Amino acid sequence: MNATTRRAPGPKRPGSRRQPHAAQDGEPHPGHDHQLVLLRQMLLIRRFEERCVELYSAAKIRGFVHLYIGEEAVAVGVGQSLREEDAVVSTYREHGHALARGVPTEAVMAEMFGKATGCSRGRGGSMHLFDAGRRFYGGNAIVAGGLPLAAGLALADRMRGTDRVTCCFFGDGAYAEGEFHETANLAALWQLPLLLVCENNLYAMGTSLAREHAQTNLAMRAASYGMPAWTVDGMDVLAVEAAARRAAESVRAGGGPHFLEARTYRFRAHSMYDPDRYRNKDEIARWKTRDPLDGLEGTMRTAGTLDDGVMKQLEEDVSTEIDASVRAAEAAPYEPVTDLLRFVTSTPGRAT
Repeated sequence: MNATTRRAPGPKRPGSRRQPHAAQDGEPHPGHDHQLVLLRQMLLIRRFEERCVELYSAAKIRGFVHLYIGEEAVAVGVGQSLREEDAVVSTYREHGHALARGVPTEAVMAEMFGKATGCSRGRGGSMHLFDAGRRFYGGNAIVAGGLPLAAGLALADRMRGTDRVTCCFFGDGAYAEGEFHETANLAALWQLPLLLVCENNLYAMGTSLAREHAQTNLAMRAASYGMPAWTVDGMDVLAVEAAARRAAESVRAGGGPHFLEARTYRFRAHSMYDPDRYRNKDEIARWKTRDPLDGLEGTMRTAGTLDDGVMKQLEEDVSTEIDASVRAAEAAPYEPVTDLLRFVTSTPGRAT
């Protein structure tokens, strides 16, 4: 950092199918038990999303729903690089991020139903999942709206002198918004402990990357702000975890903001309302051959660490967990009308 760079106030912190990802020198080599954890987390997200499709079709879930199917490796891989005290800021496609962060399945499902037992008390629904206790700060319905919030969280941690990391997920569509460039500039200028994770699924709603960006190498553009930036195969959970861990450790050690472009793909339309006429079926079929769940499962079967019996047990465990969350959501109450203004207005000097 040169002498003319301004710092934020406060103390400086202390210091076709691919081949399975091969760990590089210095990278951790995930063992059998860890890989099972990764597989179960991705399976939980996938089956949760599929159940939401059924419930939406039955009119039990209402409003907008943006599915994460196909992108599970990003949430799970990045999540493994973070600690409990770190912060996560997400987008409106955040079910996977919330579950990977450890927000209970029952709390997420109840929120989908709009029930008072939901993680946002039923007030947010699909796009506004929130859990302050787990430092999961949304769920944000505004494209790129989470980026300035993430910069604020990172600035607060830097001023306190902690070694926390704030991780902000956003899509390639958000990259075209001014909030990204303002956030990237300030983060680099003030050396904020911020991990920027761009989930590049090639489409901003119905607009393809090439029609949106003159330069489609997003990591290269991010590097122009003076931060380390690189791309990773977002369909390979082991590759994502290795890249995210390297980035998070560098941020935590005082290396300033880092940018990670995860090249991924959503198998479903932008939202449940979207007829998905802007993509051809061949393209979707090609990407499905790189399904992140199939990729890790294949790696483990090849290594002899996964068989039909273990896979069946995983499916049953996940199904049981999701079934229980649906039953709990159906039985849960809605917030009473008398609480309509709760958390909206407050009496000075009195806690709400």
